[in-house]
This record gives sequence, C-alpha cells and structure tokens, in this order.
Amino acid sequence: MTTERMIRIIAGLFIMSSLALGVEGSPLFVSKWALAFTAFVGANLFQFGLTNFCPMAILLRKMGLRDCAQ
Repeated sequence: MTTERMIRIIAGLFIMSSLALGVEGSPLFVSKWALAFTAFVGANLFQFGLTNFCPMAILLRKMGLRDCAQ
C-alpha cells in the first residue's frame, strides 16, 4: 500500500462519513455543519494536487508507508 493510495482511501472515508452526518435525510444526521468537513477534505485534496504537499502524507510516511514508485 502506498501513501497516495491510502490518502485516497482515507479522504473517501472522511467524505462519506461527513456526508452521512451532514445530510438531513440520513439516519446518522447530526448537523449541517458536518458538511464543512467535506469542504475541508476537498480543499486539502485540491491543494495537494497543485502543490504536492499533504499533511496526511507526512503522517503516513512516519508510520512506515512507502511512496509510490516514480
């Protein structure tokens, strides 16, 4: 498992979780403010694509995951 793949998995999980907590029709609804977390994850993915800097990648590397082969 590489850092980039794990970032995609974690980001997808965070987005699905925050949508489940923020959409009123969901049985897990807590508050509409949970959708702000979706925007935060999306903004981080956007800046990661532009700058190739991701705090989650730093944490994953420290945990021993390898970067993808380039």
